[in-house]
Amino acid sequence: MKQHKNILLVMLAAVALFQLTACKKELEDVVPQDAISKDLILTDPNAAQTLYNGAYSLFRSSNSTFYQLGEMRSEIWTDGLFTESADAGLQNLNRHNISALNVPFGNWGGFYNMIYNLNSIIKLFPQTTLPAVTRNTELAEIYGLRAYVYYTMLKTWGSVPLTTEPIETINNAFDTYKKRTVTDSIMIQVKADIEKSLQLFGSSNVIPSGKRVYWNRIATLTLKGDVYLWSGTQMGGGNADFTIAKTVLQEVQSLQGATLNLAANYADIFDPTKKPNNPEIIFAINYELQQATTGVFGSFQVNGIQATTLSFAQAATPLVSTTYPYVNGSNRVGMNQAMITRLTSGPADQRISNSFKVLYSNTTPYAVRGVLLTKWLGVVSGTSQVYNNDYPVYRYADVLLLMAEAKAKLGQDPSAEINQIRQRAYGAGYTPYVNGSIDNNIKAILEEYLKEFIGEGKRWWALRRAGDTYVYANINPTYLSPVSTAKLLLPISTSMLNNDPLLIQTQGY
Repeated sequence: MKQHKNILLVMLAAVALFQLTACKKELEDVVPQDAISKDLILTDPNAAQTLYNGAYSLFRSSNSTFYQLGEMRSEIWTDGLFTESADAGLQNLNRHNISALNVPFGNWGGFYNMIYNLNSIIKLFPQTTLPAVTRNTELAEIYGLRAYVYYTMLKTWGSVPLTTEPIETINNAFDTYKKRTVTDSIMIQVKADIEKSLQLFGSSNVIPSGKRVYWNRIATLTLKGDVYLWSGTQMGGGNADFTIAKTVLQEVQSLQGATLNLAANYADIFDPTKKPNNPEIIFAINYELQQATTGVFGSFQVNGIQATTLSFAQAATPLVSTTYPYVNGSNRVGMNQAMITRLTSGPADQRISNSFKVLYSNTTPYAVRGVLLTKWLGVVSGTSQVYNNDYPVYRYADVLLLMAEAKAKLGQDPSAEINQIRQRAYGAGYTPYVNGSIDNNIKAILEEYLKEFIGEGKRWWALRRAGDTYVYANINPTYLSPVSTAKLLLPISTSMLNNDPLLIQTQGY
C-alpha cells in the first residue's frame, strides 16, 4: 500500500460525533483542526495524499466488522464444533441472539469515522494542487468506497444517518445529533456515489499494476451490479433493477482475459506470494509483514498446545502442530457436523480443501473436534506465522455469481456462469449445471456461494440478496424464522439512543 502516515484529519472534531458520543459535556473542549489541516491539504500534495491513504487505512481497520456482518449471521458457523470456549460475540451472531439489550455493533459499527474521512476528501480534493488525473482517479476511488460503506450500513441497519459533508465546527451538543434517513434515500445516495465514481473514472478499466489494493472502475461496476440486485429484490426495483445489474456485469465479463479471470488454482487467489497482478482479484484489503497483518480470524485457528493433540486425519498423524508449527490462535468457532459433511462429501472440490481442514482427536476413536480455517494462514517467516493474506472485497468469482443471479431473477439461463465456477472447483470432469426453474437456479447459485466464499464475509449477504425466503430456508428456525423478521436488521444500542434524542430504534426492536 502507498506509504501511510498518521495525520490530524481535516475534521477531527467530526470523528467525535460517533466515536465520543458519551462525552457531550466535553464538546466545548474540542478544538477543530480545520484551519491548519485544511490549508495544508489544499496547498501540499503530500498532505492530500496522506489524507487519501488514510481512507484505505480506515477501511482496513473495519475489516473485522465487514467480515462479521457478511458471514457470521449465516448458517456456516452455527452450533459448530470447536476446541476451546466459544467466542460469545460471534456465537451471538450465528445464533441470532440479538435484541435491543444485546446489540452486537454499537456506534454504527464505527463506520462514521471512515465516512467523515471520505467526506473530507470529497469536499477538499477538487481544490487541491494535485494533478487533475490523479485527483479525479482518487476521487473516483473514494466515491466507490463511500458507496460500499453506506451500502453495507443499509443492509445492516436499514435506515441510518446520512451525512455527505464534513463537520468543520461543533458549537454545541445539538450539532452532533443526526436522525436516521429512510432506506430509499440511503440507496439513492449509494447509487449516486456509484455513478459519480464511474464518471470520474471515465472509460479506464485499468487495475493498477501490482497488488490490487486500490478501488478501481471494475470494482465500482461490480458494486453496481451487487447494489441493483439488492434494490431489485429487497426494495421493489424488480426486473428494471435486475436488467441494470445484468448490463453492468456483462460489461465486466467482456473484460475477461489474461488480467481479469478465474485463477486456475483456487489457492492462488489467497496466496500472499502471488498478490501482484493476481487476475482474480478486483479489489482487496492489503496486509503485509511489518505493516499490518490480519487478526480477524484468530478464533478460527488453534492454539499451539492443542495442536499437538489434534490431527488432520482419523489417525494419530499428521499432527496439526507438524503441519502448522507456528499457527497459534484460539479455536472458538467451528462448523457443525452436518455442515462439515455437506461441504466435504461428494467429488473433490479444491475450494473446500483450500478453505478449511477438519480437526480430529489423535487418539481413538479419532472424533471430530472442529475445523481450522486455513484460507488466511499467510506464510512462515523464520519461526513465526505471518498473517499477510490480502482479503478480497470483490473478485472475478463475485462477478460470475452476481451475473448468474441477475439472469436467474430475470427468468434467464444462469448455467454458463455457474459452470465456470464449477469447472474451476471440480476440474474437467465436473458435472455441468442444467438450467431449471427460477427457484432451482437460485438454490444452485447459493450452493456455489456457500462453497466459493467460505470465510470471506459473503454468505449472509448472498442469502439476504436472494430474498427472505432463502434466508429462512437456510437458517436454523430455532434462531431465525419468519416470526422474527425484525432480526434481519440490527438494533442500535441504548447508549446511542440516550446520547442522541433524534435517533429511534430499528423497527421491531
